[in-house]
Amino acid sequence: MFAVTLDLNHAESVIAVFDAGVEANLDAACRSGSIDVIGSGEKLIATGDLHDNPIHFEKLVQAAGLTEGSTDPKHLTLHEIIHPDRLINDMDFSYRALARVAQLKVAFPEHVHTLMANHELAQMLKSGIIKNGVRCVEAFQDALIYIFNDDAARVEAAIDRFVRSMPLALRCHCVKSSGVSCDVLCAHSLPSPAMMTRFDPSVLSRPLVEDDLQPRTGSAYMMVWGRGYDSELLEDLVERWGVNWFILGHEHAEYGSMFVPPNAVVLNSDHARGVYLPLDLGHIPSPESAMEMVVPLADA
Repeated sequence: MFAVTLDLNHAESVIAVFDAGVEANLDAACRSGSIDVIGSGEKLIATGDLHDNPIHFEKLVQAAGLTEGSTDPKHLTLHEIIHPDRLINDMDFSYRALARVAQLKVAFPEHVHTLMANHELAQMLKSGIIKNGVRCVEAFQDALIYIFNDDAARVEAAIDRFVRSMPLALRCHCVKSSGVSCDVLCAHSLPSPAMMTRFDPSVLSRPLVEDDLQPRTGSAYMMVWGRGYDSELLEDLVERWGVNWFILGHEHAEYGSMFVPPNAVVLNSDHARGVYLPLDLGHIPSPESAMEMVVPLADA
């Protein structure tokens, strides 16, 4: 099935799959500047944060039909892949989950969309991030050193290259049942209201530059870290970007999904009540109706 084989304990194998993932991210026909773009004839499995939940990852791959011999693959968004709650001897081995995602992207470059998220960006920037009392970046690095020893720095550099190549969003050109065109933007998050005076909305219409990734000042950084967006901000961004509604992650949704009026659906795919959202882009629903279509991963 996979064009790139993967030995998760072998540095050269892991480096090769991440570098192949970089090429797949940047060279896919769906890539346009800093985002991926797909059309109305497609079907999508939209997801939220995954945080190295291997069971849910496999269920999402199956739901999207991204398996050997599949004749009808769907598109699949994947983001917030690393930094789970589970540690082994205080180490975070979620580089393995990220490598599997890179391998999947290489196998299905036009159907897998590895959206940039705050935890991956924090790992790339080596910036401090604490989750449930755990220093996530350091726990991740400790696992690389434990497995790869003197090659850990080379593996880490390959991971950084893969994160740097990720699209910031997936723009879906859709059609409503009425025949009216409608665009949906899938992203990890949106900038907070307080960030909007410094945020450059053109970040979605051009390739990312290093300034976009800088903590607190970069527009990509603001977008993946933003919280607390309100109706005014959402309405502003749909006008600026020419989209109709959003599918996001980042915020906690206790029951797996949450509607943020007037036009945003938040998904979580990592916890026990995690969900995914299957969409036919040729018959796109309203965001309110989409809330009734989410599929619990526990039942998948």
